[in-house]
Amino acid sequence: MERGLIAIAAALVLCVTGAATAISQGRTATKAMESIARQPEAAGGIRGALVISLALMEALTIYGMLVAFMLVGKI
Repeated sequence: MERGLIAIAAALVLCVTGAATAISQGRTATKAMESIARQPEAAGGIRGALVISLALMEALTIYGMLVAFMLVGKI
């Protein structure tokens, strides 16, 4: 029983982190493109902030994978 719950928890961690990251990256990119369209002269700064924020979001997904792998290691 406990092994099944750990497997479900690992699957949920992957699903939630993947879905949340995909949604947040999409929204962030959309807002960045809208900002660049409004102020083209600020495109460099916006693009830099966008890349950094997308990298941090992706790092959170990798941490979620790490947690899932650690849970699977307990099975």
